[in-house]
Amino acid sequence: MLLLMNLILSASSQIVNIESARMQSDTIGWKGGMGAAISLTQNTAKIFQLNLDAHLQYKTSRNSGIWFILGNLGFLKIGNDRFVSDDLLHVRYNKKVNDWLRWEVFGQYQNNIITQIDSRFLFGTGPRFKLISKDKLRLYAGCLFMYEREKERTIPTINHSDIRNSSYFSLTWLPRDNIELISTTYFQPLLNKISDNRILNQLSFQVKATTHLGLEVKWNYLHDRFPAGNAPSTTYVFATGLRYNL
Repeated sequence: MLLLMNLILSASSQIVNIESARMQSDTIGWKGGMGAAISLTQNTAKIFQLNLDAHLQYKTSRNSGIWFILGNLGFLKIGNDRFVSDDLLHVRYNKKVNDWLRWEVFGQYQNNIITQIDSRFLFGTGPRFKLISKDKLRLYAGCLFMYEREKERTIPTINHSDIRNSSYFSLTWLPRDNIELISTTYFQPLLNKISDNRILNQLSFQVKATTHLGLEVKWNYLHDRFPAGNAPSTTYVFATGLRYNL
């Protein structure tokens, strides 16, 4: 898919939403695309932000495994200062066990100056359940466990080494052939301290004008009970633009 232009109204989320990148297809081999998001804000300083993203999906066979590779690179210019604001690489393997169960393994690297994450490494695995699979309605749930190693952009530097649960529900509703709504909610608590958790919700609404081109509106909401440094505990993103589907 190719996202031609977005209007970004707030900071990027700390949690990557793999659900929005999954492509429902029986095609064996590679699928994917790339996109760009641009924003310009003028308040006490002029802020220019550019995000570049790409994703690939490789299906090994009709009833076997699927590889997902997602990448993101963000640039930020505030006044005369220019720097990389965030980058991300996410790799995931999805293996079919039976009609209602998949097993997933994933790894991720990320940094984000807005949320004061100098580096974050994740490695995890767990089951993905198909709860409902109809022509117009699909519901999935996952319960994964992950090791997280994080370095905060603080002075002095603060390091974390934790194990978290990463559970999610994903709903896809197709009321018409040209309308698609996807809502995904994640819950990520520490295993030894449930009160230290993150909640992310992403809502994506798309109306297709043609087979390949459509209008998309996205809403991302993140609440982190214990964010890095003095970053805000709640961040959100509203984006709208054109979307090209391969």
